[in-house]
Amino acid sequence: MNAFLHQLADWAIPISTGVWLLALDWLIRLAALLWIPNRTTPAAARSWLLLVGFLPLVGLPLYLLFGHPWLSRERIRRQALASGGIRDEQEPHGALRWLPGGHGAAGELVPLVERLGDFMPTHGNAVELLDDYAGSLRSLLADIDGASERVHLLYYLLLDDAVGEAVCQSLERAAARGVQCRLLLDAVGAKRGLQRYSKRLRAAGIDLHVMLPGGLRWRRSGRMDLRNHRKLAVIDGCAGYVGSQNLATPDFVAGFPNRELVARVQGPVVAHLEGVFASDWYIETGERLQVKPVPVAGDANVAMQLLPSGPAYPFENAHDTVNALIHLARRRIVLTTPYFVPDDATLSALRIAALSGVEVQLILSASNNQRLTAWAQDSYYDELLACGVRIALYRPHFLHAKHLSVDDDIALVGSINLDIRSFALNAEIGLLCYDAGVVARMRQIEAGYLADSRHLDPQAWRRRPAWRRSREGIARLADSLM
Repeated sequence: MNAFLHQLADWAIPISTGVWLLALDWLIRLAALLWIPNRTTPAAARSWLLLVGFLPLVGLPLYLLFGHPWLSRERIRRQALASGGIRDEQEPHGALRWLPGGHGAAGELVPLVERLGDFMPTHGNAVELLDDYAGSLRSLLADIDGASERVHLLYYLLLDDAVGEAVCQSLERAAARGVQCRLLLDAVGAKRGLQRYSKRLRAAGIDLHVMLPGGLRWRRSGRMDLRNHRKLAVIDGCAGYVGSQNLATPDFVAGFPNRELVARVQGPVVAHLEGVFASDWYIETGERLQVKPVPVAGDANVAMQLLPSGPAYPFENAHDTVNALIHLARRRIVLTTPYFVPDDATLSALRIAALSGVEVQLILSASNNQRLTAWAQDSYYDELLACGVRIALYRPHFLHAKHLSVDDDIALVGSINLDIRSFALNAEIGLLCYDAGVVARMRQIEAGYLADSRHLDPQAWRRRPAWRRSREGIARLADSLM
């Protein structure tokens, strides 16, 4: 009898453990069902519930880390204060405001962008679109070498390569001349450059700070994969840069040499770019910088408006603006992006535009350095091709440029990808140009892409193997997790 009781006790321990694990497993599933839909969008909730349903003990910790783009209250408070300051500083300069004539697309878009991102449109600007990688870097370095007052750089990525070295040497020369140099770098994107150059730059007198560094301090707390993805530069009050290009050689990802587009601007919009820099500087350091107004740029008269976006804002600024642009297009819209993982609203906007008779052209990269994203991206082509969207895959390089053009008078260039991460999680920057000349120049660049692209044929695309379709569908389930 004693032997039987001992054997029964030995069985009871694993049975009891199994029951507890089963109970915990279902408790996590039920808690996720009640909690997740109230904290995320329906599309994201479906992805997370699917993961938690299959792997509760793995899915729950991942959701707690990456489930929604939360930021500390202090970061949100500082962004609100910065936004208020930006609006107040523009009030005395109403003469620089550009007023769209008539009731066209610009007339509808301008107030939306201003309410979302704080900046009014200004006239009297000049812009040069730079699509030569080495040429745009030479231009930036030449402007830094010619600076006499201040250099402000805000970049997602700085690498320890030839470009990183050239930028650091240029900043050191500027600091030695007495120029005030400030540098903001993303903690993750610029990790290699920070490790290599931070001590050296600070020793040279350059004021360097890291964006979204993480840690447990309340001021710095936030979802750990939130990133500041902006790329912008302001030199004195004379020139500004905004676009997709980082501070790195074009082949920093082996096998994927980048092609980019950068806008070099002059005029009142330069002060607005500096306002974005000052806003991020304040959020990271608590120090307020003075932003001086910039006069019109000679005889140039391009109307421009800045669109900053990110999780510290009340709304998804980039998402709402891109969708508005798609809906406002009447004849043609061309969208260029390296990463295309749209949410339901963007997919619907593209479908409606194409079915309404608008020529919708997507220019994507044939190569992609993010494999899961590439698989998910492929899953959208069937639906888009079926409703008349044209899809071109650019072949010579990894097309990292991010821009779009609408009809003949609106262009957007910046750091914004057409994916859920860029819309909801990253701090981004876009420059809207309300000008037929700028759109004509962008059309030339787009035509160059199209000439070197493979154009998808709907019939041929539908004949791809079934296993590829399955892989794409599974990858698409993770669209909100990328």
